[in-house]
Parts: sequence; structure tokens; C-alpha cells
Amino acid sequence: MSDRSSRTFAAYAAETTWDRLPAETVHEVERRVLDSIGVALAGLDEGAPVAARRYAASHPGSATVWGTGGRANAEAAGFANGVAVRSLDFNDTYLSLEPLHPSDAIAALLALAEVRGLPGRELIRAIAVSYEVSVCLCDAASLRAHGWDHVAYLGIGAACGAGALLGLAPERIEDAISIAAVPHAAMRQTRAGELSMWKGAAAANAARHAAFGAAMAGAGMRGPFEPFEGEMGFIRQLLDGEPFADEPLKRLEALEPPTRISDTYVKFWPVEYHAQSAVDAALRLHAQLADRGIAAVRIDTFGTSYEIIAKDPEKWDPRTRETADHSIQYIVCAALQDGEVTMRTFDPARFRRLDTLELLQRHTTVEEDPELTAGYPDGIPNRVTVTTAGDDVLTERVDHPRGHARNPMTDGELVAKFRANVSERWPTDRAGRVERSAFGLHEDGGLERLVAELGP
Repeated sequence: MSDRSSRTFAAYAAETTWDRLPAETVHEVERRVLDSIGVALAGLDEGAPVAARRYAASHPGSATVWGTGGRANAEAAGFANGVAVRSLDFNDTYLSLEPLHPSDAIAALLALAEVRGLPGRELIRAIAVSYEVSVCLCDAASLRAHGWDHVAYLGIGAACGAGALLGLAPERIEDAISIAAVPHAAMRQTRAGELSMWKGAAAANAARHAAFGAAMAGAGMRGPFEPFEGEMGFIRQLLDGEPFADEPLKRLEALEPPTRISDTYVKFWPVEYHAQSAVDAALRLHAQLADRGIAAVRIDTFGTSYEIIAKDPEKWDPRTRETADHSIQYIVCAALQDGEVTMRTFDPARFRRLDTLELLQRHTTVEEDPELTAGYPDGIPNRVTVTTAGDDVLTERVDHPRGHARNPMTDGELVAKFRANVSERWPTDRAGRVERSAFGLHEDGGLERLVAELGP
């Protein structure tokens, strides 16, 4: 009593073996593991990761809670580490009909591999499968358009990765997918209005459910039948009956080697991805402003950006970190004033600064531009225009920010980002060992070496 979608995803997970992974995909997975560790370490002291670690402390086990002396069971450690990965909104992104942060699955899969004593190659394979399935789903249908959250796709991809990691048969991977998807539909309210800590925890929760689903399926639990195409299944309930588009899923049906990770984007700035190019534009303008004052700021953006990070009233008066890093207008104003965007940009003392609120609320406008909307998701087009106190008009437009698939970061740039993120916690020699371990994850003993460096 399965359906076409569940069979497609499960078969892809089961049939994608290590020897079918392209070298480029292996290297890209190792890059994303390193990037995820870096952003997690940088965010450890944020409220959501602290709360998640408190939760993990009450669930003892053998999985490492990154950057601490703690250990927990695989689900709790994967959740705590995943919350840390997401807390600063600095991990990777994919944008299509549905946006996604596909690296949100990495922590849960790594914890599962650690407690099961599996080799790094199997973890790489599982991560590649998770990316492939979840990214293809983002091309197949929009959840956001129907009021549901993108983490539902993350959970499906992670369940496929977890099923592959545990070596489950295709039929049992279908159960894992169903157990992860049917009971855990996530509402878009997580990302509406004033944003809370849960914004940074929702994906880790979906990945935790995926690990749970795979473990339960492996123990013999059967999931709900026809999870996608059944009478009350995913397509009817979450997509209002609109089926997945066929074309994006054909590569999964054809069992093509996983490469979609290379279509995703590493973040250069610690902001919601639709604002990455706006930061680039604003910083170029800051360099031109010199000592000239700012009389007015205009931000022209594309429709999805306006919908997600501009339209809500709270974006004009941010009162939480989560709202501030999802407010394109605040981000641009801060970049114009400071000439930088860092994690400090989202400290309460910074986003409540009176001169910034004055510029934001009285002298800034945001509009959707149909021309820019037409350029998405091929690009992330934002245009920022500043009128100076002397009535000069300065304009910058950026379509492909650094880190975009069409403007990728080099290994050196990614390592520099990692070093900056861990600099306040780890000395240089330890950071170097983690880098070598991450890029050697495919080698014999690679996962053991990496995990040994992720403790206190």
C-alpha cells in the first residue's frame, strides 16, 4: 500500500551506493559538513541552542553534543546540534518553488552515524541522498504557497538519508519516510510575524523525526500507507491536491547519481538568503558614501523576498534576533551605517539602536519590482538606492551574491568563514584539525577523527 512518490524516494535512497557518488559531490558534502560545524559553534550561546542542550542533557547516550562535554542519544544530540547549526541563519540554502536549508539534515545524520559506528563514507552517501531528495522536492511544489513550512521537505530528505545510513530495504525506507512525514506536518506560522526561537529549531526537529522514523522502521514499525497520494495524504493536505511536478522527480526515478548539492548556496553573510545580494549592494554603497549623510533608502526586491523578509509590520520594528536577520530593510540600513554585517549586527543593542530605527522607519521604502521577480530563482536580484543628504542618487544591483551556485565560494573562502566562526572557541591548531578531518571524512577512520574533535 505504498504510492509512486514513496517508492521513488525509497528506491533512490536504497540504490544510491558509495561507488555511484561523483567526486565533486563527495567534496561538496565535506565542505558542507565543515560549514555546518562552524556556524553551529558560532551560535552555541544563542537562546535556542542553549535550550536544546538542556533538553539533550536529560536524554543520555553516546552521541557528541558539539563544542561541549555533553553526550546524549542520537535523536537528542542530533536535535541540539541541528538547532545550533540553524541558530544564526548562516548555513546553506536552496531557492526554488520552495526555499530550504538542506544542511539542516547533517547534524541528525552525523549523530546517527556516530552512535551506530558507521564509516564516514556512509555518512557522506546519506547526506548526498538527503540533499538530492529534498532539493528535487523544492523544485516539484511549493509548501509555502499553501501555508506549510519547508521543513516538511527537509524531513523527507533526511528520512531517505537515515534509511540509507541504516541499510534499510526500500520497503522499510518507505516506512521511515511515512513515519517522518505524516505525523509531523509543520505550519508556516513558524515564519510569520514576529519570529521566535522555534524558527531556528523547526528543521532540526524535522530531522530528528526523520532519524526516529528510520530507527522505528528498522525495528519493524510500519508507517501510514500511501503517505503522499492517499485520500488524506501529503498532496491532499499540504498541497491542496496539486501533485508534484513530474520533471524535477525524473532524475530520482532514473536513479541518477546525486549532484544537486552543487546547486545549493553557501552563505557569505549571516542573514536570510534572499537578503544576501542586498548586503552586497549595500556594502558597495557604503564605500561610496564616505561622510555624506543618508536622506533616503529604497530597496527594490523580488516577490518571494518581499513576501518572506519585507512585508510583515514586525520587519520594520524588529524585537528579536530572528526577526532582525529576516528583515531586508533592517539588514540594508545596518550595512549602510556600519559598512559590515556580522553576527553582532543582530545583537539586541544593535537592532534597537535609535538612529537605525529612525532610518528604517522614516526614511526607507521597500517595493517589489516585477523585473526583479522575473529574475528569481535563477538569481537573487536586489537593487538598493540611496539618496544622500546632498541629493546625490547612488544605486547598486546584485543578482548572484558570493556563495551562490553561479558565484561559488572557493575552499579557501569557506575555510576562512569556518575559522572566523570558531575563532572565539577553538585555537588555530584545533580548527585546523577539524578542517583536515572534515575534508578527510571519506577516508578510513574519517568520521571517528572528526567526532573526536567536536567535544569540549
